[in-house]
Order: sequence, then C-alpha cells, then structure tokens
Amino acid sequence: MADRSLRGMRLGAQSLQSEEGVVFSPRTTYTYRCATCGRDTDMVFSAEAEAPETWECKYCSHEATLMVGSEPVEVDHGDVKTPRSHWDMLLERRTRAELEELLEERLQYLRARRGTQKIGA
Repeated sequence: MADRSLRGMRLGAQSLQSEEGVVFSPRTTYTYRCATCGRDTDMVFSAEAEAPETWECKYCSHEATLMVGSEPVEVDHGDVKTPRSHWDMLLERRTRAELEELLEERLQYLRARRGTQKIGA
C-alpha cells in the first residue's frame, strides 16, 4: 500500500459538467451613473426583468441613476413616505392638552413618591 499513491479529483475545484447543450437566458446590460462621484456602474439583468431606476454605486455607495442613452431617467420620489417620529404618532392619538394633563399627573405621582422614601433605606 505504501508504494501506491491514491489519486483523485480535488473537491470543489473542478466541475464534471460541461456547457455543451446549455442555452443561456438572454441578458441586457444597464448603465447607472452616480451623481456624487460621476462614475458609471454597469449591471447585467435578465432581458425579461425590468431594471430599477436607481442602483447603489459600487465605488462610493451613493445612489446612481439609470441611464437611457446619454440621459438619466427621471426618478419619481413622490410616493416616498416621510418617516414619522414618535412625537408625530403621539399627536395622532392625543391632543396637546391631554398630553400636558398626563404629564402633570405623572409628575405629581413621582414627586409624591420621592418625598415618602428615605435615602439609604
């Protein structure tokens, strides 16, 4: 056994399949231009897929815009909801007068509790 060496394929290094008879799906290359750094990013999508209007720039990670010919596509940001803060959501549920009343009740409770407890007990 020591005089024979075992030979075989390296695992994962080479595939036994060939590309013979394989039909690749049609692809389309789209160009995105970054307004921040001015560079172009080329992305390949399926020909059946609809390309998004914006893509992340691979150089600076800012938003790049799809180019049609030499002109950028107009991106519609009209349907983007502005983020609401906790205060905005609170004002949707209660009036300012109700909030002031609740604050005063809570402050009275805290002041009363603070006055009854002994320090170090």
